[in-house]
Amino acid sequence: MDRSWMQLHSRRSPQYIDGVREFILFAHDHMKPGADKIWCPCYICNNHIQKAIEEVEIHLYAYGVVTSYTRWVYHGEAFELNDNNDSQNENDDYLDNVTEKSNSPNTEVREVIHDIRSGTTTFGYAGEASSSCNPDLPSSCGGVTNKFARLMRDAEQDLYPDCQRFSKLSFMVKLLHLKIFNRWSNKSLTMLLELLKEELPIGETVPCSYNEEYENEDECPCKAPRYKVRKGKGKKIPHKVLRYFPLKPRLQRLFISRKTAIDMKWHKDKRVEKENVLRHPADSEAWKDFDKKHESFAKDPRNVRLELASNGFNQFGNMSNSYSIWPVFLVPYNLPPWKCMKDPFFMMPLLIPGRMAPGFDIDVFLRPLIDELKELWEVGVKTYNASNGQNFQLRATLLWTINDFPAYGNLSGWSTKGKLACPSCNEDASHQYLHHWKKICYTGHRHFLPHNHVLRQSKAFNGEPERRSEPKLLSGEEVLGQLEHLDSTVFGKTDERGKKQKRSPQYLN
Repeated sequence: MDRSWMQLHSRRSPQYIDGVREFILFAHDHMKPGADKIWCPCYICNNHIQKAIEEVEIHLYAYGVVTSYTRWVYHGEAFELNDNNDSQNENDDYLDNVTEKSNSPNTEVREVIHDIRSGTTTFGYAGEASSSCNPDLPSSCGGVTNKFARLMRDAEQDLYPDCQRFSKLSFMVKLLHLKIFNRWSNKSLTMLLELLKEELPIGETVPCSYNEEYENEDECPCKAPRYKVRKGKGKKIPHKVLRYFPLKPRLQRLFISRKTAIDMKWHKDKRVEKENVLRHPADSEAWKDFDKKHESFAKDPRNVRLELASNGFNQFGNMSNSYSIWPVFLVPYNLPPWKCMKDPFFMMPLLIPGRMAPGFDIDVFLRPLIDELKELWEVGVKTYNASNGQNFQLRATLLWTINDFPAYGNLSGWSTKGKLACPSCNEDASHQYLHHWKKICYTGHRHFLPHNHVLRQSKAFNGEPERRSEPKLLSGEEVLGQLEHLDSTVFGKTDERGKKQKRSPQYLN
């Protein structure tokens, strides 16, 4: 169907009148059984208001049609682009010439929307959009389909009548980009939006406020659920609230962008390997050894290698010293070194707030993340790859953790205090108690030196030569073997009766 009539300025021309009649017939044929109203695509209603079909026709003659609404998704036309349909291809070519100008911000936004629509399995979009589906109302599937419909509507909607540079969506994306980089407050952005609404021509589509557009969203599966963890039974201790942000959608989004999907294979396709040069984690011995042991995982370079980092900090600075919040970050190391440590690729699956540090209870808080990492390692998740337009089974593994020494003790379970504080020395750690200062001193660092080193024979340090060899580096199997000899441990700070439990000497070294 020729839709060039939608670009005409004269609403009295025969071509425009015939086009409106064709649209009314199309909308009438695709109405749901029993429905008596359709969405009105005139400049005033802009697919926000449902009216009787006769009233919609009058509005189109009186106010004109939204020129960017060239795919009638609210009146029965499918979202999908049918590349095999010649008439559809001709229409798409026409739309490209009309709505996508060179250097237009709309071009990049349209590509992103197309990639998101192609990867429907990634975000769980279900069902087809229909003319009776209001993009602003919640749906039974959590509002995900309706949110995508809103994106489609905003991407096809002019910022103001006959605007050739921006759609509503591309303009808001630019504004939010400026807001983030310049640290505008929500209030300052709302004031700017109010000014723009007064300045732009009649028919503008700028939202009235930041809250109107982005705060009153429907419930989304990506919002972090709150897990309550009880720290003691029978005690007046408040529940500790854990916020967990699912990891799988974060990893899937890395492949929904074509550029990022290509960069996720940089470590395999573009990395230049040189002997004795470490420029990327893929050059490390740990990465190479992992590839040898797990060939099926290493065969697909899209599989993600992750690093975990966590520590506590006081977000209130000097105003409060009695509060500690623990974020847990994950970083994908598939990306180039100049990207993998940037903010856009940091993932925060866990946020543990509270007045006290989690301590050894962190193993309880990490449970949702550990379960999801196990699933990603053993099964994976179906993911759409925008670089080639195909789905694949994405897997992930955790290769490293980065943290300071006290946090290392909490995350690993090895106590970094006491007589056996050194995890490298393990059971061979040497110590000396200084009675005058009532401190423990660790004196065995010389056994890391070569056997013929002069300081090994010196008695100037503690009055004795050092004849021990360097401690053996334990494998994962040997560490698990040591754990089997420990007494049964109840995780957390309290036992099954709610009483504060003491760690066994073996657990605390």
